[in-house]
Amino acid sequence: MRASLKKTLTLILTGAAIAAAAAWWSLRPDGLPPGIVSGNGRIEATEIDVATKSAGRVVEIGPHEGDFVQAGALLARMDTDVLLAQKAEAEAQVRQAENAHLTAKSIVAQRESERRAAEAVVAQRRAELDVARKRLKRSQRLVGEGATPQQEVDDNHARVLGAEATVKAAEAEVAAARAGIEAAKSQVVESQSLIEAAKATVARLKVDIDDRELKAPRDGRVQYRIAEPGEVLEAGGRVLNMVDLTDVYMTFFLPTEAAGKVALGSDVRLVFDAAPELVIPARASFVASVAQFTPKTVETESERLKLMFRVRARIAPELLKQHLEQVKTGIPGMAYVKIDSTVDWPPELAVKLTK
Repeated sequence: MRASLKKTLTLILTGAAIAAAAAWWSLRPDGLPPGIVSGNGRIEATEIDVATKSAGRVVEIGPHEGDFVQAGALLARMDTDVLLAQKAEAEAQVRQAENAHLTAKSIVAQRESERRAAEAVVAQRRAELDVARKRLKRSQRLVGEGATPQQEVDDNHARVLGAEATVKAAEAEVAAARAGIEAAKSQVVESQSLIEAAKATVARLKVDIDDRELKAPRDGRVQYRIAEPGEVLEAGGRVLNMVDLTDVYMTFFLPTEAAGKVALGSDVRLVFDAAPELVIPARASFVASVAQFTPKTVETESERLKLMFRVRARIAPELLKQHLEQVKTGIPGMAYVKIDSTVDWPPELAVKLTK
């Protein structure tokens, strides 16, 4: 219902502005030199809705309607209790993952030590096997000469077999130690991944907490406080509406003959009803490509002259920054456009910024 009413009022106001521009053009004074045309309009500025990124409760709103705010200024704060608790939990998970990482690295070191010990045992068992084999060869040679009994040969052969078994067992211990090392290393990698994931969660929560502080995106003036402290808003809920005072312009209408000669960047002078003694410089930044009023059929020259085109003159941001406190929107006035660059401005349209 509100949107429909707003749209209806906008159409009525736009139609009234077009009609007024057409009437003024037909009754315009002859005082302007050739090459300069004019139209009436109002000062406007880019509107910005300051809204919440996610759902939550409004805790505080600083500025009031009409207050001037600078870019980066804190405008409102949303409730962060839940996010702070989640952040504390994520930070605890980081510490837990870091402890697990240290434990995994110590296990790797322990498994490395066990591997070295197992390799030393293998070397010892291989030396014992070598001794047993040499003793067996000697006993086999002596038994052939009748110098030793067969029983000693058999005993030495058994010792060789036992030494070979102990070597294999020691080699198995080395293999087990190496497998333990790889398993411990995989735990190190896994714990490192958990650390990174937990830190990423902390970073995301920090961003979410920072987003709960709504700051002014640009220099401007607060127009409306749409919400109040204590209200619970959904994601994207609007809190404030402000106007960007570094992007100010006047919209006015010109007929076909004049609009067709206006080039982007054309020199413009603005004179406000509230301060007729001031003359503000501007530049044409937009000329509509479609007429605001189009007859059903365009057959005669007189009908074509009824067409009105919307033109926008933008005030330089550098000039606005010098007078931010004095900039106000909605003020009616006149826009004078130079459509012939060779024509000089008359004295009454010379730039005058102060009273």
